[in-house]
Amino acid sequence: MLAAVMILGMGEELWQRFIPKYLQFLGASAWAIALYGTLKDLLDAVYQYPGGWLADRLGRRVALVFFTLLAIVGYAIYLVSPGWQTILVGTVFVMAWSSLTLPAIFAIIGDNLPSERRAVGFGVQSILKRIPIIAAPPIGGWLIAQSGLANGIKIGLIITIVLAFIGLWIVNRGYRETARTTRDGESFVSIWRRMDANLKRLLAADCLARWAEGIPKVFIVLFVIDGLGMSSLQFGWLTSVQMLTATIVYIPIAKLADRLNRKPFVMLTFAFFALFPAALAFAQNLVWVTLAFIIAGLREVGEPARKALIVDLADANARGRAVGIYYLIRGLAVFPASLVGAWLWRMNLQLPFYVAAAVGVVGLLVYAFSSETATANVNTQKDRC
Repeated sequence: MLAAVMILGMGEELWQRFIPKYLQFLGASAWAIALYGTLKDLLDAVYQYPGGWLADRLGRRVALVFFTLLAIVGYAIYLVSPGWQTILVGTVFVMAWSSLTLPAIFAIIGDNLPSERRAVGFGVQSILKRIPIIAAPPIGGWLIAQSGLANGIKIGLIITIVLAFIGLWIVNRGYRETARTTRDGESFVSIWRRMDANLKRLLAADCLARWAEGIPKVFIVLFVIDGLGMSSLQFGWLTSVQMLTATIVYIPIAKLADRLNRKPFVMLTFAFFALFPAALAFAQNLVWVTLAFIIAGLREVGEPARKALIVDLADANARGRAVGIYYLIRGLAVFPASLVGAWLWRMNLQLPFYVAAAVGVVGLLVYAFSSETATANVNTQKDRC
């Protein structure tokens, strides 16, 4: 699973962060670019529960193979796309890898690691997921600088298709299913009703933090390149700085989160979600923009703790579906954020970032003043899992 995550991630990150700029090149307006971001967020939401259901029903390996094949179809549509409208069609398939697989990946880590090692497990998964984000965007930026925007992205897509088939072969040949017990007949509603109240509190705060991320998300590349006058290659390197920062802090913080209360680490993550858009809005030169992207990397400081907490509190017999429900609700709550960002962007290029920072502060406060039991030490949850 980790090998597939890293290989497909290396392919997607060659071009993924440049798609808003590519849409602009194909004639898309700011609203059309926001529609792309909104579609991604919507698909990221609605794919979660089906992804979890398929992971529980078909098994983890078969589900991963199926999701990879869907993503390959999307890459091919991107490759031959004559206009921005077709990019939207391809996105329906491309999102299969990043969204449909998420509950399966959570479930695999939950199936194979005890509670006291899950934050480190998620830390390792997050590092391997982000190594491509460190390495690939500068390569993608270089391809664009050398070949032009359209040709550079198409070369990246061809590489991605090849890598996806390699990942498909690895999962199909190498993954071994673990024995598990499931309750196949249990409905969405019954799983939601039984969901731990502490997990629901975390979900509420997480939704606000993701609004802070989602409002400016698709406009970050436009703000850096068009607003601040930086190149595609510089943006690629800034993305690498962001991911390198996240990678450095993952394992040390994850080990602490496995040993101590998870709440302070989750709060720290939510704090950086609020700080990043403000820092980027105030940035005026490369030094300050780099600092802002370092802050963006620090948003991941509590992610292993948050993900481990979700798995800790999810029902072990319906783990894929429980994780799917969490991310389905979060995604449905957040997907309009890009449209709000477009409305603010048309008024002022910095306004989406200021509003996002304010929403992030609210999310931090909601979680900070929630019940202390919402992130009680993971040891109290061992029997449940």
